[in-house]
Parts: sequence; structure tokens; C-alpha cells
Amino acid sequence: MRLRQTTTAMALALMAMGGAPAWADMEAARAFLDAEIGDLSSLTREEQEAEMQWFMDAAQPFAGMDIKVVSETITTHEYESKVLAPAFTAITGITITHDLIGEGDVVEKLQTQMQTGENIYDAYINDSDLIGTHWRYQQARSLTDWMANEGAAVTNPNLDLEDFIGLKFTTAPDGQLYQLPDQQFANLYWFRYDWFNDEQTKAAFQEAYGYELGVPLNWSAYEDIAEFFTGRDMSHVGGPSSVWGNMDYGKKDPSLGWRYTDAWMSMAGMGDVGDPNGLPVDEWGVRVDENSRPVGSCVARGGATNDAAAVYAVTKAIEWLQKYTPPEAQGMTFGEAGPVPAQGNIAQQMFWYTTFTADMLKPGTAVMNEDGTPKWRMAPSPRGAYWTEGTKLGYQDVGSWTLMKSTPVDRAQAAWLYAQFVTSKTVDVKKSHVGLTLIRESSIQHESFTERSPALGGLVEFYRSPARVQWTPTGTNIPDYPRLAQLWWQHIGDAMAGAKTPQEALDALCAEQESVMERLERSGVQGDIGPKMNEPQDPQVWLDAPGAPVAALENEKPQGETIAYDELIKSWQ
Repeated sequence: MRLRQTTTAMALALMAMGGAPAWADMEAARAFLDAEIGDLSSLTREEQEAEMQWFMDAAQPFAGMDIKVVSETITTHEYESKVLAPAFTAITGITITHDLIGEGDVVEKLQTQMQTGENIYDAYINDSDLIGTHWRYQQARSLTDWMANEGAAVTNPNLDLEDFIGLKFTTAPDGQLYQLPDQQFANLYWFRYDWFNDEQTKAAFQEAYGYELGVPLNWSAYEDIAEFFTGRDMSHVGGPSSVWGNMDYGKKDPSLGWRYTDAWMSMAGMGDVGDPNGLPVDEWGVRVDENSRPVGSCVARGGATNDAAAVYAVTKAIEWLQKYTPPEAQGMTFGEAGPVPAQGNIAQQMFWYTTFTADMLKPGTAVMNEDGTPKWRMAPSPRGAYWTEGTKLGYQDVGSWTLMKSTPVDRAQAAWLYAQFVTSKTVDVKKSHVGLTLIRESSIQHESFTERSPALGGLVEFYRSPARVQWTPTGTNIPDYPRLAQLWWQHIGDAMAGAKTPQEALDALCAEQESVMERLERSGVQGDIGPKMNEPQDPQVWLDAPGAPVAALENEKPQGETIAYDELIKSWQ
């Protein structure tokens, strides 16, 4: 199985094509397929060539155009920018500049284009977390309408939308598809499989806590395991003489907001039952009415951002950060903390993104065996004390192609061709092996991932399991993601720093979220799908009603529950 990026070989082959326009024949396409794709595709070679021929034919009216697109900087998008964009240019004659910038910068550019109408980029890969924003502001093209009308002639007949596993995350309540998934990854539970299966360690845990060491099913077990491993000597199995039972980060930085809006609150049990997000109250604590209009965030308006489950969520994160985590983690950002478990002194991490899988697989690191298999595994995250069946249990990042209405039609058409090329069945299996950000069922089920699964620590098993449906992005309750998201890190940061209690910080957060939504309501800019705020009333009225928000439990630490990892995998199969 060829996973190495053969960029140089491909470039040389494409350069050898001579001066004829690349779209005039199949030579550039065949050179690309030979050098880069090989058998890592869900299509046969004949089908691959047919798909490339379609791209060549559809691109002819746009040959010679210079198109600019943008995404955040992760491995998948680096591959697109450095390998797939030059290949697309050589094959179609459309010059693609695929810029890589920070995630926050992507949102800033998108906001600027929305506010000014200036066409900064011809297409964006931005998180599906903005689905509520795109739907309500109506500045992003509905792809449903686009593919049926202005984009019909440039929509790949082999696109196969049903093959994408994340379309429900990019579809609004109006039934329209606004974004096309390009990559997605989940936050899951990560743990040292080798340590958890060491007989001496298992016996010591059993004696101390009265139940078996294993994948924690609830936060009680996670806390017990964190306490058990912190300071523990694991040198008898080749580990350090003192390890930590938890890894996290706590710096007052925009990434601290993702730490919470990316489903930490729903993992604790805040919000209502619903698929893909809680209704009427979601994992941000925002309530909507029967017409999907936001009506409140604080408990007094029927929201849950400051209810008992939310306070519990923030309290536990801070407590575990202070007690069971390397002290330097309190000053780390998301990006700084992500690679730390690979250093070999962390026993488990509940809030771990699968985008770090590639970093965790580097040969010679402390978390890899000599035979190339990992010493660690990933599994579903445990649930908090307030969690109920049917509530989402984790987050998936779904970076998705978005076409703005301010982009001229011909430029949007050319960019749409590139978006489909980098998500096509021809290239997606190979791209998925490079970035490990799976978007298509056909790629997930490809035999090459069956072969590679033992080396990926549970990633393939998770994505082939029924469990994956409980991991979802931010939903449509959020009317303005960029404005509301920035409030989280500022207020949660106050609690992290000890300047406020979790309750005080969440009270301030929900009040400021409501202030933003009240301004949106007064402006009328989102029309009859924008916020329409409830009148505040005695919070007890809402606490006595079914569902979210909820009052405090008498016991927030029930008995710990675990399951053996191998039994968990068997239950999926």
C-alpha cells in the first residue's frame, strides 16, 4: 500500500507533458493517477479516468482563470494545497491558489467578505459550525439550489452526495445544503492501552477502587483513573517513574472556547436529546422555539448555558486540570497541548482530537511499539453525571466547502470544480490516508483501511461503528457563530484563572450571549429566522419543566463504570 506523497514524481511527470493545454488530453491526468493515486481509490482505474475526463470537459470554459481558495492549516489541507491543487491546475488549466491560514483567520476573512461584499476568496473551507450563521444571514449560496441551477453544468454526476457521512451537519432547517464536507475528525477518549492491560496495574486499580481498570464509561471512572495514574511509577513497563492521569489545556486564548463549545458541555449532560444536536436546547445552552428562532441562553429564558450541568462541566475540567495534569498545561493552547501525550507520560485524555492521530503514529516516539503499532487506543468519550440517552456525546469538526453569493458566478463555478476534485471518489481514499480526516463511506469501508486499521489505534473501528452518530458539530441553534464563539474563551478563561467561580463565569457568558442575540433581533438582519427572545422569568419555572435546563443533582459522582477496550470493539462488530 503506497501512502508516501509522491509529489516530486508527479510534478516531473506533469512537467513532461509539453506545451499543449492540459485539458486537451488525458496525459496529465494519467500521470497524476499513476504517480499519486494508484490503487488507493474507491474507483477502478477506468472509472478514475472517466471522472478525470469529466473534470477536463467541464473546466474548458474556465481554462486560464486564476482562482483563490482558503482553508485552515491542517495536514489534509496541506496535502490539497501542495499536491492536489497543482494536479488540478495541470489537468484542467484552471490555476488554483489554495491558501493555508489559521482557523480564526479563515473566519475573519469570511466575516469581512460577508460585511463588505468584496470577493476575497472564491471559495472557503470553513467549519460547519457556521451552518446556523450561513442559513440565517443568507450570504452563502444554497448548494442545493446551486447544483440545480447556476452550478448544474459544473456539478460532477459522480459526486454521490449520499456517500458523504456529514451532510446532516451542513443542512439547515430549510432542508437546503449549504456546505460540502471536505474533512472531518472527532474528539474522542485517548488512553495508554499497554498500561491499562498491565496485570500489576490492573490489580492495583481493582484493589483501590473496587472495579476493573478499562475504558471509562462515565466521568466518575475517568476521575478515578486520573487520580490513580497521577504520580504513578510505570517504569516496570518501560514508562516514566511518574506519570499524569489527564491532559488538557487552560490558557485564556480563542482555542479555550473550542474546548467548551466543541461539545464538552453535552458530554457532561447539558442540553436536550436530539440528532444531530439537542432540541430545543443545544450544547451551547441556546434554546430555540418551534420555528428554530433562538429565544434564550440563560436559565431565566429557558436556556442552559448557566444551569447545573454547565457548572458541573466547567468545574470538573478545572479540577482535573489542577489535580491530574502537568502544571504547564494551564498555560497551553490547543495546538501546544495536542502533541503532549506522544511524549509518553500521559495515561489518558478525554478531550483528544483525532486530527492528532498522525502525530501519535510517528516511529520512534514513546507511544509507539517497535513493530509500528501504537501503544495507545482511542475510544468513545465517557459521559457526565447529567447525560441522558439520546444526547450527543462528542464533537466532530467538519471543514466544509462554502460558496459566497458575493463571488461572481464564473469564479464560483471554477472553484466548485476544484472543491469537487479534492473530495472526489478518485482522490478521497488517498487523501484520507494522508490526513486521516474521513468524509466518505466508500473510503471508510475501503480495503486499504481494513489493512491499516491495526496501526491507527481505533480510528477505523470508530468510524465504522454505530457510535459515530453521537459525535456532531455545532448545530443550527447558533445564529452568529463568529460573534458568540469569542465570548466563550473570555468568560471561561476568567473561571480558569480563578477570577470568577464557574457559576459566575457562566452567568456572565449567557447574559452576553443574550445581549448579542437581542441586538440581532432589534436589527432584523436575519428576518423571521433570527432571534426572538423570551421574556425572563423565575428560573424555577424552567427547572421544573422537562428537559434542559436542569437543577443540581444530589450526587454528581455515581459509581465509576468501565469496559474492556477489546469488548467494546466486539460490541460494535
